Amino acid sequence: MQVPFNTEARSVSLLEARSLFFGRGELPAALLDNNVLRSWERCRQAGLDPARKGGGEPDQRVVAEARERNRTLLSHAQPVLEHLFEQIRNSHSMVVLADSRGMLLQSYGDPDFLCQAEQVALRPGANWHESERGTNAIGTALAERNAVNVFGSEHFFEGNAFLTCSAAPIQDAQGRLMGVLDISSDYRAYQRHSLGLVKMSSRIIEKRLFESEFAHQGLIGFHIRPDHVGSLCEAMLAIGPDGDLLGADQSALELLGLRREDLPRRHYSMLFDVPLGTLIDRARRDPSSLIAIGGRNGERFYARLRGNVTALTGNASPILLDARGERVGKIVKPEPAAVPPADRPRLTLKFLSTGDERLQAAIDKATRILGRDIPILVQGESGAGKEMFAKAFHNSGPRAQGPFVALNCAAIPETLIESELFGYSGGAFTGARKEGAVGKIQQAHGGTLFLDEIGDMPLSLQARLLRVLQERCVTPLGTNKSIPVDITLVCATHRKLKEEVARGGFREDLYYRLNGLCINLPSLRERSDIGSLIEKLLREEAGPDRRVQVSGRVMDAFLRYRWPGNIRQLSNVIKVAIALLDEGEDLIETWHLPDDVFEEIDMLSAGASPAPAGVAAVRALEVAEAPAAGANAFGRLEEIERDMIQRTLEAESGNISAAARRLGISRNTLYRKLGRF
Repeated sequence: MQVPFNTEARSVSLLEARSLFFGRGELPAALLDNNVLRSWERCRQAGLDPARKGGGEPDQRVVAEARERNRTLLSHAQPVLEHLFEQIRNSHSMVVLADSRGMLLQSYGDPDFLCQAEQVALRPGANWHESERGTNAIGTALAERNAVNVFGSEHFFEGNAFLTCSAAPIQDAQGRLMGVLDISSDYRAYQRHSLGLVKMSSRIIEKRLFESEFAHQGLIGFHIRPDHVGSLCEAMLAIGPDGDLLGADQSALELLGLRREDLPRRHYSMLFDVPLGTLIDRARRDPSSLIAIGGRNGERFYARLRGNVTALTGNASPILLDARGERVGKIVKPEPAAVPPADRPRLTLKFLSTGDERLQAAIDKATRILGRDIPILVQGESGAGKEMFAKAFHNSGPRAQGPFVALNCAAIPETLIESELFGYSGGAFTGARKEGAVGKIQQAHGGTLFLDEIGDMPLSLQARLLRVLQERCVTPLGTNKSIPVDITLVCATHRKLKEEVARGGFREDLYYRLNGLCINLPSLRERSDIGSLIEKLLREEAGPDRRVQVSGRVMDAFLRYRWPGNIRQLSNVIKVAIALLDEGEDLIETWHLPDDVFEEIDMLSAGASPAPAGVAAVRALEVAEAPAAGANAFGRLEEIERDMIQRTLEAESGNISAAARRLGISRNTLYRKLGRF
């Protein structure tokens, strides 16, 4: 568990740091994060005045030019920005996107805080590079090429001391800085999870940028854990026609122990022990399946090949290396590797049945139309299991041995959706491969095409999709040739399509074409089978040889928890909890849960409401009057914390629960602190 952040104590500590640095010229190394300390030194060397005030109206022409210059970044970051703001809405905060020069491109925020931010020109068009605004999260993240948090008076300019900001840099597939993602708020509303949120969101943007750059290449997603393949944690490689490495994201570089400059000299067969031909064959037969592969240094990975599989013509044969490990000679293309038929997938409609009446009604309806030419529209909240339901439907019917091809209409830039969906011929557009590419519709021939977030499909493409569904033929870009296709279509959306139709955002004729059978999946908080679902997820994650259970307290809290992330959140919580179990442990307690869920569940158990950010310190200080002025006032944070806890316990006559509520922390956290003291 993380220690609750004490804003008051930190502010006192920063006053001492500024006194040492600006008054005496000393380096307060023990009082500042290294990122902030280095930034202060850079600002002082640059001759910046800490009393300087930033402001002025942004030049709208400059803003327009910056947005045009960063059009690619904006297109991939926009949905992430919106989603991130929804997570922090009503927290007196804002989300900001800046380019690699520190220019603010886009922002979303609570109206009350936006007015406050205007006072220091924290708005699109302003430049927050470190050379312009001193130490700040955006500029310092650019300078350090690292995620940073800048709290209150850690800002070099005194006028920015009311802010607390968390920022993470965004890099493209080549490792070049593209921009910075930032969450800013009033320092009194500081949230410890803000830095984690921006780091996670910046990784999502980087993943979108990577997939976009190599959209027409073969992509390998891999990880040491099978459940991480396809998630944000997966590592990604882009592979050329002959197995050459074209690109690798940061996770791939770390897992493989590579440097970015090594990529031009690397080939697929130098990294893994399974021929690429095996991956290609598996992807053609079952695009959703994983294959176990070994690294050249003895590592064990799980991998999935996706993207433009047809572009991989070389099948990754073994290559000849010289004494220095450099490639020599030509690649000899082997015969495709023989792969035994895969077992029938376990994920079926029957597997999803865990006792909830609403879900069972949906399963029964879907079962009745198996093998019939009836499209399905699955609706439900994000994380409710729409793609899982689509896969189960596919695996339960006569097309189970055919391909299951998925496309997220919201995750691909509008400019690429058309080529991804319909394919293209060689030379159809600038940058197109000379041999062309097969689209998702054609890849799904004989199987199921799953279009996730269909409500986000551009209107211009909706007409083309309607024509495909009517004529059962697809016409790739750059050609007039129509190719017959035989597919079952399953679509999903979190939007209410009837409302989208009413406002003109979705074609009415396409809506009725897709809506053969409408399935409405209940949210997790609405389901009556949470206990059974938890038991099933425990068995799946722990494996057949291990029996993991949750404590009665955890199960009770799970049943009362709202689960805003639905099944996806529950699954991740269980995965984390099992991973945190010690050897020999088989019972999940609250301290095995992720911090954010732990705190909420602990408050539920205590019958209290979570304290707003910053309230914990204020309450503690109200109970424990400030110590006498002198050296103790600037003592170590641990000493201040210990004093607060002791005084609060005395005020509550030793009642742990009451003291924890008054401090704004969980009882378990308090027990741990007492044990440490």
